Amino acid sequence: MLSTYKDLFRAPGAAAFSATGFLGRMPMSMLGIGTILLVSGTTGAYGVAGLLAGAVTFAGAVAMPQIARLVDRLGQARVVRPVLLVHGLSLAGMIAAVRLDWPVWSWFAFGLLAGASLPSIGSMVRTRWARVLPETDRRQTAFAFESVLDEVVFVIGPPLATVLATAVSPEAGLIAVIAFALVGGWLFTAQRSTEPPPSTSELQVPRREVANAGVLAVCATYLGTGAVFGSIEIVVVAFSEEQGRLAASGLILACYAAGSLIAGLLYGARRWRRPLGDRFVLAAVVFGVVTLLPLFAPNLAVLAVLIFATGLSIAPVLIAGMSVVERIVPRSALTEGLTLTTTALVIGVTAGAAIAGPLIDAYGARTAFRLPAVAAVLTAVVALVAWPVLRRAREVPDPLPRHDEPDPVGIARCEPASPVPGRDPRDGSAVPQIHPSGRERAG
Repeated sequence: MLSTYKDLFRAPGAAAFSATGFLGRMPMSMLGIGTILLVSGTTGAYGVAGLLAGAVTFAGAVAMPQIARLVDRLGQARVVRPVLLVHGLSLAGMIAAVRLDWPVWSWFAFGLLAGASLPSIGSMVRTRWARVLPETDRRQTAFAFESVLDEVVFVIGPPLATVLATAVSPEAGLIAVIAFALVGGWLFTAQRSTEPPPSTSELQVPRREVANAGVLAVCATYLGTGAVFGSIEIVVVAFSEEQGRLAASGLILACYAAGSLIAGLLYGARRWRRPLGDRFVLAAVVFGVVTLLPLFAPNLAVLAVLIFATGLSIAPVLIAGMSVVERIVPRSALTEGLTLTTTALVIGVTAGAAIAGPLIDAYGARTAFRLPAVAAVLTAVVALVAWPVLRRAREVPDPLPRHDEPDPVGIARCEPASPVPGRDPRDGSAVPQIHPSGRERAG
């Protein structure tokens, strides 16, 4: 298995962009909890802290696909670096607004801008893997490796933010977010040799071809998956508190992440024969079934075992979903397509966390375990309903040329090539062609 992953890094520049991309992803796991700890540690107002963290997260979910579209159009470094500067400055403004007791509306103004200016580095890392690895099987292995790194980010990020905010100062967690974003993002975008080239055309891939039926099916499934993630963490903490061992919640959640990490490594090391769409649906169904297991936990010891088994089902869903999107989105819009799945996850996480809290207050943690269970079952149902769409999904050609690729139809040049494909060589008249969306157009 180790040799399978070792082979990935023989691709020139792969180790550099993956490692720096890991640093650049850390803010994603620390921003929400860091915001809560800043406000609660400074003012003691948990209600405002939760609302502000939710607003920051939601702003990111809305803005990330727009940033990704610019990245595909203009290039990673050209877009990400100024965006990260805005993120750092606005997050510093939010820290100052809270600590200096400025009006609450200013907290939200800075927070919304900070959330809306955090790009999806993970999607850009995967886009680079798709560029440097021509073989589909190796790209799947690379996506599996990156999913494992995502798990690591979410294992170490929240505890790091918590330790900094409680042991140093309430704003220390968010200062670390700024540092990771600027240093990690700058180092990542400095890897120019592996940066996917922007389109040379003034045209853009139509959004309907990026958010096609297959991508929307994956995103709908990821909404349910995110709701499981967002709710199960809160429920585990509450259940541990009810059992009189709050400190054990961290260990139990670590078992959850460890299960996903192990499954991701195993999934990526295997060569699969089953079609990709079928694998995704099967993984979603398994996820829906095994997430019922925590309902039957009578105590924390049993919960740790059951939630580890539940964690084993996470990575296959995420890896297969990303692989489906990578295959069915035009390469000129791949960052945007992959970011749509991240947005769906973030929205699901936000919704799951928002519903779980009141549910725990009203009925207790044991009953609240029904929320992630229901969300997981709905995830499986959505995947099954979308199965026919996913089975029909095929790899699409890229309709737009890029800087380092041949431009056979002369789309980015003033003068046409000779002879011009799509033109009758006898008289130069247009010959109808079929656009990747299925519509007929003139050559």
